[in-house]
Order: sequence, then structure tokens, then C-alpha cells
Amino acid sequence: MIHQVRVLSAVLLVLSSSACTRLHTTSGAGDRAPEARRSVLDREVPALLTEQIIPSVSIAQIEDGRIVMAAAYGEQSPGVPVSTTSLYNIASMAKPISAEVVLRLASQGRLSLDEPMYRYWTDPDIAHDERHKLLTPRLALSHQTGFANWRRETGGVLTFKHAPGAAYGYSGEGIEYVARFTEKKTGAGFETLAQTLVFDPIGMRQTAYTRRPWFEGRIAVPTDVAGKSLEPMIAGHYIASDLVYSTATDYATFMLSLMHDTALSDDVARARRTIQVPSGKAKVCAAAQTRAYCPKGFGFGLGWEVIQFEDATYLMHTG
Repeated sequence: MIHQVRVLSAVLLVLSSSACTRLHTTSGAGDRAPEARRSVLDREVPALLTEQIIPSVSIAQIEDGRIVMAAAYGEQSPGVPVSTTSLYNIASMAKPISAEVVLRLASQGRLSLDEPMYRYWTDPDIAHDERHKLLTPRLALSHQTGFANWRRETGGVLTFKHAPGAAYGYSGEGIEYVARFTEKKTGAGFETLAQTLVFDPIGMRQTAYTRRPWFEGRIAVPTDVAGKSLEPMIAGHYIASDLVYSTATDYATFMLSLMHDTALSDDVARARRTIQVPSGKAKVCAAAQTRAYCPKGFGFGLGWEVIQFEDATYLMHTG
């Protein structure tokens, strides 16, 4: 039996984002041709946006190893129709992109996933705590640093909730930490690394961590739950775990590169799709409608949640 790792599709919303990825593709669309699906979307999505008070949605679909459809519905801002080139804040779906930067550096031998990061970077907040010497890129990418999600949750000071490697704990701070480490280790800015290692090689031309001139007139404006427009947040300094702007098509391009383990060594690619730390299987299985939907394994790999079934492994991230 061939074990499959799957990348399905990316849907970017003004208010939420999700991605599920498959590295092995199959052929034969049958009656699910893109044209037929597009017809259903054209008919159903506008009403759903109105019903859910969501201003817009942008969709890209991957099939047979290529992007076969891109569509957008709703308004980019009041009175301005959205398009497939509208830019969305993809929130925490920035984390897999940042993780990929680290993984490609590891594949080139420019860093090790298991080297102590303190030799190049230590946050001043934890310099006095000897546990900082346990931190590695692998622990950061699999959310095992022991940090809270954000230091604002611990009085504005980075601190350990538990020892690194002791337990799973989703943490944006961990992703920021490994990004700072890569800068110190390589001597290059993290945005430069992302551009040269990920964006340029695979053709992601509509994705950036910080404001660009081409953002002008293209940002999908977020709204509150009542549909009132809010001011878009745009980072002046990169945030590795959040606030990246992209399009659905660009993110689908990113996922296509994952399908083929582009620029990764075999060992690093295998580690990305391997559960590094279990998390939440009991909750997932409790919500499953049948036994068949309860995965045999559920946890975090390197940059992605990993969901293992008997014949397939899914990589997923939400935001």
C-alpha cells in the first residue's frame, strides 16, 4: 500500500484561513471538473457570504499537481469587488512558510534542526534561565519550546511554562525565536531568506511579510462580526508567525512545492511529515462521527499539524 501525504486546497477568508496539504496527487477528475465546481461556487458562495456576514473569500484549487481553478467572491472593501489578486492577511498560516525557510536551510546544511539555539541567539528575558540551552529549531517548529503563545500572556515577558521538549504547547513566540536564531546563524535577514529560499524559487510573487508598494489598492479589508470595516494591520517589521499577506493562488503555489518536497533533503522532508509531538487526538476522535474518521496519529510535525490514517497522512494548518 502506498502511503500518501496529501495537500488538498487553500481557502483564504478575510476573517479566517486554513490549509490542508497532500504531497501525492491522483488523476481522474471525472464529474468533478473544475468548470462544474466553479458553477456550484458561483451559485452558492455569494449567499453564504451574506448569511455569515463575511465580506469576501478567495479560493484556489489544486488537482493533478497543478492549480486548476482560482475564484473570488464578495467585496475587497466597501464598493470594491474582490479579485483573485486581492491580498489577504493569512494570519497563522504564515507559520508553515517560515518553517519552510528553516527546513530549507537545514537541507542545505546551513543549520541543524537539533543544534542548541543559544549559541547564536538567546532572548534577554530568559537568559537567566538555564533551560534556554535546551531550545532547538526542531522544538520550535513542533511547538515544544515551553513558551506561551505570546509573551503578552505572561506579563509581557518571555518565560517558560514548562521545560523545552516536555510537552506540546502552540506558540507563536517559538516561531519568532527560531526566526531570530536563523538570522544570527546565517547573518541574513529573515525576509531575505524567505525571498531567496522560498518565494523566488517557486514563483510566489504576491506574498510578503511587510508592506510593499504593490500592496496599494489590493488589501482585502477585514471586518468585525457585524460586518463593519476595520483597519488592516500591516507589519513594519516581519512577524514570522503572523501578518503575512498573500493570495490564494500564491499559497496554492506554496503547497504545490510541498507536494514535491522542493529543496528539501529526504531526511528533512520525512521529519516534516512525522509527528514530533502528539496533541489533541482524543479531542479529534471524540468529534469524529464514525470510527473511520479517528486518525491513528495526530500531532505536530515541523511547521504543520500531522494527521495520520492507515493509508494517508495529512498536513494541516489553520489561522
